[in-house]
Amino acid sequence: MAQAVGAQTVKHGQHIFFYNNIRTNQVLYSLTRALNNHAALKQIPFLGKKTVPASLRKDLWQPFCMVEFPSSIQGLIAFRKLREFRRLHETSYPLSIITQTEGPHKGQLLGTKKRGKVLMNQKANSVADLAAVLLQQERPPTEDAIARSEKKLKHKEKMRRQKGPAKVKGVPVLAPLMSGGVEGVRVRWADMLDAEFAQTWPAAVVHDELGKHRYTAAFPPPAPVPLQLLHQEEGGANNRIEG
Repeated sequence: MAQAVGAQTVKHGQHIFFYNNIRTNQVLYSLTRALNNHAALKQIPFLGKKTVPASLRKDLWQPFCMVEFPSSIQGLIAFRKLREFRRLHETSYPLSIITQTEGPHKGQLLGTKKRGKVLMNQKANSVADLAAVLLQQERPPTEDAIARSEKKLKHKEKMRRQKGPAKVKGVPVLAPLMSGGVEGVRVRWADMLDAEFAQTWPAAVVHDELGKHRYTAAFPPPAPVPLQLLHQEEGGANNRIEG
């Protein structure tokens, strides 16, 4: 009973699951344990022929990391930043990574097929991006960042008054929410050595092992149940037994 109560406290956005393709090292981010085929395919960019599958094969995608956040808003902000960083890796990259370094064609760009393989390999980048996002959240927001976010919020409110709430969607994230600290953040790894893809991690982030589960990430551990609630449950159970 106590475990069920703890599981109910997990909210959408408190966990981010990292999946990678065991053949290409493509990476998908998910807010749920199991990948959603339609939503996941939208994350895969077209980098050449056969780089975007028609559907996901469960035997090719495995979870290698899960991040737990103390609040859902912090997790959702990190999820958005990870998607933005990954888009930069796929669209704004140095030409040196797709240039041949040896052989008769040294200095020339790789062919489309080889170029696609290089750009699909995003596992190391995703780990480094995660560390960068957490380091960013660890730092307190600057005065300029707070001023910019408040300005965006005022502009959004003005547009809503002029055009109506139905036509203006989305709310800018305030800078203080983007930098709420990383106390309580836990990163679980299928292979602890993957954490070394990042040079630096915030000291407050806890690293742990990710439980194995077929095709999907392991269930997130339930949140701890308050001691007072446990005593109440035990007392209720004893009363039912005595009755």
